[in-house]
Amino acid sequence: MRNITVAIDEETYLAARVKAAAQGSSISALVKQFLKDLTARDARFEALAQEEANIRVLIKDFDAAARLPRGDLYRQEP
Repeated sequence: MRNITVAIDEETYLAARVKAAAQGSSISALVKQFLKDLTARDARFEALAQEEANIRVLIKDFDAAARLPRGDLYRQEP
């Protein structure tokens, strides 16, 4: 496990201590969770972007300009 040093102003430090105490946690634990969440969002975004790219490869015969006649849109099947 790595240790990091972060310099913050006194007001932010005190507010973080209060927040951590209210959650029964520590500033280190809050920062650790924040960084985990941050990297997880990035990883999830990348996974979704790759999934989108894979799906786009599968779509071959799509033409956004092609439209159904208005009657076909509202036609109800028996």
